[in-house]
Amino acid sequence: MRVSVETPRCVGSGQCVMLTPDVFDQDDDGIVVLLQEAPPEEVHEDVRQAAMTCPTQVISVDE
Repeated sequence: MRVSVETPRCVGSGQCVMLTPDVFDQDDDGIVVLLQEAPPEEVHEDVRQAAMTCPTQVISVDE
């Protein structure tokens, strides 16, 4: 799995951080920061959930 984010479109809802804090974080403005471009398999389902719940769909998952 490879994860990417379109940070300019992020609105800072924080859903991704709550679901997968080892993969996503937020900067001082609340904008998503990708911590792991290739997360371990045990968090893949959480990453998929984060991508689906993102209100602006800025998270892309390539399987």
